[in-house]
Amino acid sequence: MAQSDMSLLRGQERSSWIRLRTLIVLRWVAIGGQIAAITVAQKMYQIQLDLMLCYLTIGISILGNLTATFLFPENKRLSEFENFLMIMFDLLQLAILLYLTGGLHNPFALLLLGPVTISANVMGLRSTVLIGGTAIILVTLLAEFHVPLRSEQGFVLRVPDIFVFGNWVALIIAIGFLGAYSHRISSEVQSMSEALSATHMALAREQKLTDLGGVVAAAAHELGTPLATIKLASSELIEELDERPDLQEDAALIREQADRCRDILRDMGRAGKDDLHLRQAPLSTVVHEAAEPHMGRGKSIHFEEGPGDGGDLQQPAILRKPEVIHGLRNLIQNAVDFARASVWVESQWNDDRIVVRIMDDGRGYPPQMFGRIGDPFVRRRKVDSDRAARPEYEGMGLGLFIAKTLLERSGAELRFANGTDPYQQFTRRPERRGAIVEVTWPRRLIDAQQGENAVPTGLNQPFRI
Repeated sequence: MAQSDMSLLRGQERSSWIRLRTLIVLRWVAIGGQIAAITVAQKMYQIQLDLMLCYLTIGISILGNLTATFLFPENKRLSEFENFLMIMFDLLQLAILLYLTGGLHNPFALLLLGPVTISANVMGLRSTVLIGGTAIILVTLLAEFHVPLRSEQGFVLRVPDIFVFGNWVALIIAIGFLGAYSHRISSEVQSMSEALSATHMALAREQKLTDLGGVVAAAAHELGTPLATIKLASSELIEELDERPDLQEDAALIREQADRCRDILRDMGRAGKDDLHLRQAPLSTVVHEAAEPHMGRGKSIHFEEGPGDGGDLQQPAILRKPEVIHGLRNLIQNAVDFARASVWVESQWNDDRIVVRIMDDGRGYPPQMFGRIGDPFVRRRKVDSDRAARPEYEGMGLGLFIAKTLLERSGAELRFANGTDPYQQFTRRPERRGAIVEVTWPRRLIDAQQGENAVPTGLNQPFRI
């Protein structure tokens, strides 16, 4: 398997698997449990607590949850650093609440293991060690420094020192063991997933080479007889044209070219070749190739290419990656599916970025679906007008999910909007009132002529299997 394929597989961060919405829901569950525990302890058992500080600590967590809910889309997936900040916030909030409610004398101190276990499952080793180290420091501090629990009569509720020490040791061991165990198991699962993906890639490449070899073998078999005939006839002509050196030279050239054809077929049969020319193409060529299957579906597709601010007039040649073509093709298909009559595909470039913008004149994205654009298996209930206009369509969002995933894998960033939205900045043309998708690549990641991804020139090299 090629090294580039493996690097793509290893480049996927585990934290990017987790949606922000998942952590928000878990935090709401934790907030509900904290409020319930404080209420029961104060109402049923008359434990004296500093309720103002306790509810203030919980309120900060509620405020953080509400901020994350309203500022970010539902399908946002966290980066390593964002995930680290979320879990660190939860760990510190829980530690402050335990400080106000008895420290390690509070049996709910066991909940400190939660953030450590989550970080070990979804984050890298460095982040997991930082979270675990912070948890150990907090446990140690809570063993000595805390606001004591008091009964209604003013008695301090505490467990014997030996049990406090035992709880401290148990928590330290549990943090280290569960963190290491969870991280190890998660790494094993990820490694197996990468191995299976690599196997499928290698199998697909081998199948392509096998098919190519079969075609070449069939061509060689079919062409063998005519080439042998040409060589035999040219050899006889060479012998008979001793008195006509000009014609004899032509006959020798025919025999030479027949031998060359035989050698080419034999060389192709040994191994396929990586065509360097096909690994790159002008931006407009790639866009037209992506749109070509949908050109004859009854909708007009208009192409516009031009430099953006500070861009050269000459359009760039970009990497002709399968994920780029397939991703753009899915986005154009989605636009054609929902357009009334026209689809516009704009391509722009400058020194820093390359942008492809796809717009249509349809209804646009439903407002309630914006937070879930790009999620797979999203199905909304059809209204009667939808059934009448497009009775055959039963989309579940899987194509858009595949397009978004493939394009992001190539380094692109996607933004979605509606042409009717007065706050969108993509276009101000009234006819382009439907859905808008803007795909933006940093130019250094996709430029095929400059930078680290520049396609080499020279002879085609055999495939490395």
